[in-house]
Amino acid sequence: MSRKSYRNGRRVKTSPKYSRLDALRIFFIFLGVIMVGRLFVIQVLHNNYYEALALDTHRLYKKLVPERGEILVQDKYSDSGQSTIATNNDLAEVHAEPIHITDPQATAEALSPLLNITVEDLLLKLDKPDDTDEILKRRVPEEVVEAIEELQLPGIKFVHEQWRYYPEGESTAHITGYFGYSDDDRVGQYGVEGFFNEELSGDPGFINAEKDAFGRFLTISDSLVDNAKDGTDLVLTIDKNIQFYACDKLKTAVDKYGAKGGTVAIMNPQTGAIIAMCNYPSYDPNHYNEVDAIEVFNNDAISREYEPGSVFKAFTIAAGLDMGVIQANSTYVDKGEVKIDKYTIKNSDSKAHGTQTMTAVLEKSLNTGTIHVATLLGKEAFYQYVVNFGFGEYTDIELAAEHNGNISELAKLKDIYSATASFGQGITVTPLQLLVGYGALANNGTLMKPYIVDRVLKPFDEVDVTEPQAIREVVTPNTARIVSAMLVNVIDSGHATKAEVPGYFMAGKTGTAQVVADDGTYSATRHNDTFVGYGPTSDPQFVMLIKFEEPTNVQWSADSAAPLWGEIAQYLVQYYQIPPDREITL
Repeated sequence: MSRKSYRNGRRVKTSPKYSRLDALRIFFIFLGVIMVGRLFVIQVLHNNYYEALALDTHRLYKKLVPERGEILVQDKYSDSGQSTIATNNDLAEVHAEPIHITDPQATAEALSPLLNITVEDLLLKLDKPDDTDEILKRRVPEEVVEAIEELQLPGIKFVHEQWRYYPEGESTAHITGYFGYSDDDRVGQYGVEGFFNEELSGDPGFINAEKDAFGRFLTISDSLVDNAKDGTDLVLTIDKNIQFYACDKLKTAVDKYGAKGGTVAIMNPQTGAIIAMCNYPSYDPNHYNEVDAIEVFNNDAISREYEPGSVFKAFTIAAGLDMGVIQANSTYVDKGEVKIDKYTIKNSDSKAHGTQTMTAVLEKSLNTGTIHVATLLGKEAFYQYVVNFGFGEYTDIELAAEHNGNISELAKLKDIYSATASFGQGITVTPLQLLVGYGALANNGTLMKPYIVDRVLKPFDEVDVTEPQAIREVVTPNTARIVSAMLVNVIDSGHATKAEVPGYFMAGKTGTAQVVADDGTYSATRHNDTFVGYGPTSDPQFVMLIKFEEPTNVQWSADSAAPLWGEIAQYLVQYYQIPPDREITL
């Protein structure tokens, strides 16, 4: 109720005595409500955030990155007997904080010669007044970082990081694979890097401890440190010198014969150790991100499935000898063709050769001869020998992305499929499978598991050594010796004379396989050329495969794969200092 007062004899109406005080009281109540509400938001709703923010001022948490394991190979010319083909370099990323750069033009001009980036390209990143971070260049070496630091440019920072380095580049790319980005993470991909990514990576650690006002680690505080565990080192069976020589010769030959690509693989048949393996075209794993076609990352030696052609005839003959249905001098009448149901299969030269021995079947590469042997064996027995030689299954070599080929048509146990498979058509294999199969013939009939890691070097001087592993006896030692002698004749007087190594008994077989065209028929002009062999046959030290994909300048593998095989084999006997096992005829 309003108060009444009198002024000059007149009654006037006045305001309440406490109106201003009430307004002030209401204001403070309202302010208090806001403060309580704000405290509720901070202490209850956003408690975790502000707790972490407070902890960050006096606690240190840092992830410790382990050193990635190295990959080494054999090198008899090195003092240690080994050389590194994958290691780590400490490089830097150069970052810009444009928000702190007062003169983008001058900064760009100063950095351009050091980073080898044009001033114009640098300005596109530097002249952004509101931008807080731009990556200018990755993998910058320390000497360049030091040169930039001397300039004392405002807004230029560095992030030091460990990068993978491959000293041999293209030569070992399909063995190492590469360590690079997959989405936002860096992981090993392809090759040994992919197969052993977990072992090579090691285990990260961390530091969780108190820090002082300057951000320094306080060792006397209640701290927790879990040290990083570095990755394991791998020592491969690959011989650096043989690898380089074979890959260099392969590259030259692929260009010479106008082929789409090529593969060379060399193995010790007595142990299964891979001595060399490469493909061309290749790539530089140091710059994997510059590759145009991702297919080049594939290791064709383990992943390229193809119809092998006549190199497969050695397995058919070996099966026939082992089962006792033929002998080396057994004969049949070659009429030049064989009719099975509605199909007519001819020799590669379309000729009839009359009465021929089994040795001549390999020397002249007669399709009708291996069909004859497969018929004598029977579909079931022939299929089982093919399986026993390792076809249709993975070799389980320690490399990522291996394929297992396809012998499913042969598994149907039909006459036509057995006939075509006997000379390497209608089935697909990988180069490695062929290499391992021929390795069994070289190793007295025993199939060995191929491997590429000689030993694993773990922390605390622990070493895991790979022991050679025999898979099975495919044929008897006597059968293997007979087949070896027959394959020596292929090089001495058959289609593969250009694979000859003077002074040595070498065994091998050519294969010129027609490529299946898009319409499902075999092309008359496109073919894959293969030569597989081993030696010296008295004590085989190596088995080697050469393959060219669709060469255009030659018609037969005898003129492409066989000569290169002989050239590399000549190098191998000299490199290993293998004494001659036969007289050299002039």
